[in-house]
Amino acid sequence: MFFLGFSAGLPLLLILGTLGFWLREAGIDRSTIGYLSWIGLLYAGKWLWAPLVDRLPIPFFNQLLGRRRSWLLFAQILIILGLLGMAHFEPKASLNTLVWCALLVAFGSATQDIALDAFRIESADERHQAALAATYQTGYRLAMIWAGAGALWLAARAETTSNLYDAGAWQFAYQCMALSMLVGSVTVLLSKEPVRIELKKARTASAWLYQTLLEPFIEFIQRYGWHAVLILSLIATYRISDVVMGIMANPFYVDMGYTKDEVAAVSKIFGVIMTLVGAFIGGVLTLRFGVMRILLIGAILSAVSNLLFAWLATRGHDLTGLIWVISADNLSSGIASAAFIAYLSSLTNVQYSATQYALFSSMMLLLPKWLAGFSGAFVDTYDYPTFFIASALIGLPVLVLVWFIAQQKNK
Repeated sequence: MFFLGFSAGLPLLLILGTLGFWLREAGIDRSTIGYLSWIGLLYAGKWLWAPLVDRLPIPFFNQLLGRRRSWLLFAQILIILGLLGMAHFEPKASLNTLVWCALLVAFGSATQDIALDAFRIESADERHQAALAATYQTGYRLAMIWAGAGALWLAARAETTSNLYDAGAWQFAYQCMALSMLVGSVTVLLSKEPVRIELKKARTASAWLYQTLLEPFIEFIQRYGWHAVLILSLIATYRISDVVMGIMANPFYVDMGYTKDEVAAVSKIFGVIMTLVGAFIGGVLTLRFGVMRILLIGAILSAVSNLLFAWLATRGHDLTGLIWVISADNLSSGIASAAFIAYLSSLTNVQYSATQYALFSSMMLLLPKWLAGFSGAFVDTYDYPTFFIASALIGLPVLVLVWFIAQQKNK
């Protein structure tokens, strides 16, 4: 699960944050970078084809590897091909083709997530699931470091010119990222296929669609009644401040004059440490004070950390300021994420956990990712300080939702 978690965590930043840094160095305008963040909407829609991954076999590969491993390997091949394509095409000359390659990476990555969740759940009994999930998250986080700070470091090492932008250096970095995906592919080939779970067979196509797509959602609505609207609204908006701000973070670093080495070092050292500390603190506080209180604290911290970026935008090239702001942002993100994951897990019915959790995790990205697409145009129209302040303010309704839902739970 550690190596498969690494394979799952690698592609995300390569089509979002790291790609944004590359595009901005290449001279792509911020509005375009913002709109291209809509590539991430594929993750928000993965629940649409999750039933197909769950039930349909891949010809030949299914007989050779089994249902779960064949889908995992198929998804990883798509990711590798997409990353190699991104490495082959230069943004200024072939931006449209590069975007299609990034979409292939996103589709393969979302499909891998679906197959991997099923693989993990079916590979061990309930008593071992927590250990598998923790190991998976460790590999996932390390992969994000490698895809973020690691890719910047590789690109900086491969530069052959003193100019700000060296296309060959970025293409080398993405080739290395494609090669890194082989970690997951080798793991799939060396792993055992989980014991197959026989699914209840529907007699008609309409019955199959009902069992697969509608029944889990109907159960959720019946269980929570009209409160389901509030809960789904909170899920859809809780990460909105973080996601909207995050799309412009790397273009902001480039525009402020930070080098790839500086951003890589600060993200790798201070960002990672504070994320882990934040996740630990969030987990402990959630156990001690309950999930709703820490959800509220996490939402407040997420908004406040965006205001720190507004302050940093007035400082120019301030490396010390960057260290403090990234540390504070990752600490707040770790606390908020720990509480939010605990909250999502508490909402699912064990009989429909995979489908319901896929729906929740998709919903939490849909609105924020859509809104984030306009972030570059907003910065172009106004400026970075105004953008960061606005990204903090749009998180205020989240505080009201958390408070209201907590009051309903206490009745």
